[in-house]
Amino acid sequence: MQGKIYLVATPIGNLEDITLRAIRILKEVDIIVAEDTRQTLKLLNHFEISKQMISYHRHSSEEKKKEIIEKVKEGKNIALVSDAGTPVISDPGEEIVQTALEKQIEVIPIPGPCALIAALITSGIDAKEFLFLGFLPLNKKIRKEKLNIIKDSKQTTILYEAPHKLTQTLEDLQEITNSRKIVLAREITKIHEEYITGTAKELVEKIKEPKGEFVIVIEKNNEQEENIFENMSLDEHYKYYENLRI
Repeated sequence: MQGKIYLVATPIGNLEDITLRAIRILKEVDIIVAEDTRQTLKLLNHFEISKQMISYHRHSSEEKKKEIIEKVKEGKNIALVSDAGTPVISDPGEEIVQTALEKQIEVIPIPGPCALIAALITSGIDAKEFLFLGFLPLNKKIRKEKLNIIKDSKQTTILYEAPHKLTQTLEDLQEITNSRKIVLAREITKIHEEYITGTAKELVEKIKEPKGEFVIVIEKNNEQEENIFENMSLDEHYKYYENLRI
């Protein structure tokens, strides 16, 4: 009988955020596949878990992925974790999951901390609909395409960003977001947790030496809606809201 793959969410900072189920699964599986085994070892040591680990990161070979899948087919149960938070999201573990599903291997989520959700719910920005774009690409053409999506988006947009790239990203956002509200969530659940609000221009001026990992929450583009209402007559306003009720 082949094994299973468990996608185990781990703390993004505060170790108390791990779930009881996550601890149990990490203790019960045969192997833990980690993005950085050194980082995961700190977590395992804290909870007194000793387990075989295999590293799998964005530079791992196709052979490494095949090795992991083969172990599951042989009957080994595997826990897949990222350095922090929920695996697969902006994480190389996605490739393992895709291959596992192609091989009809059972993949089971063990929910827990997720930085993008934590940032969204504390931002005060509309959380009914949102678009997650992960890290903006470095390729100029693709980056411009992503920025245009943010510019026109009628949904809240969420990005991840590293400290050494934050200033450039804010400057790029300054060109497309105008007065839209942006919240920077920094070091979520850690000692220096911080939420900084402003326009892109204001944030460039506030953040002189970025430190820690950032989540960027960007207010949706409201310009078109505002223009529609500005040009409506009272009767048109009435019909507009009547149509919403249908």
